[in-house]
Amino acid sequence: MSRMDENRLIEKLRRVEALFAGATTEGERDAAEHARRRILERLRSWEREEPPIEYRFPMADMWSRKVFLALLRRYEIRPYRYHGQRHTTVMARVPKQFVDETLWPEFTQISENLRTYLSEVTERVVHEVIHGDSSEAEVVREPGQLSIGWESAASSGQEDDSRRSREASAEGAREAGSSTSDHVEKRSKAAKARRKRKKKRR
Repeated sequence: MSRMDENRLIEKLRRVEALFAGATTEGERDAAEHARRRILERLRSWEREEPPIEYRFPMADMWSRKVFLALLRRYEIRPYRYHGQRHTTVMARVPKQFVDETLWPEFTQISENLRTYLSEVTERVVHEVIHGDSSEAEVVREPGQLSIGWESAASSGQEDDSRRSREASAEGAREAGSSTSDHVEKRSKAAKARRKRKKKRR
C-alpha cells in the first residue's frame, strides 16, 4: 500500500462529499471544508422545517459502523445506542430529508469506495506475501452424506435381522407349546389306562 494510493482515495472521498454539497466547479470540489459547511447549512435549514426524528441504523459490520459514526460527527450529529442494542447498531436524531438526500447516499458511496480500495489492497498483499492463489475453495460433496447412507443401510439390515429373530422365537415358542401339549395329552391317556386296569383287577 503506497502513500500515493491513500492520497487518491482521500481525494476521491472528498469529491463524494463535494458532489452532495452541490459543488459545481472543480475548485469547489477541491475545497472539502467548503463542502462540509454547505452541507451543515442545508442540515440546519431542514431542522427548522421539520423536527429531527429518531433513526435506527443497523450496520453490516464494524467497518461500516466506523465510517457512519465518523460521518455523523462530521455533520455535528450525535450518535448513540441504547443499553442492550448490538454494537453494530447506531441511533441518531436526524431530519428525514437529510437522511434520504444526503446522509445515507453519501455513506453508501463512501463505503463502496473504501471497500473497493481495501479489497484491492488485501488481494495484493495476500498474493505477494502469503500465496499467489487466493481463489475460492473448491466445492465438494460432504462426506457426511455418504456416511448417512451407509448408516441407513446398516440400520435397515439390523432391523431385518431383529425381525427374523423375533419371528424365529415366536415359531420356536409355538413348536414348544405344541410339543408340551402333546406330551401332557399322552400322560393323561396313560393315567386313564392304568385306572381302567386297576378296576378290572378288583
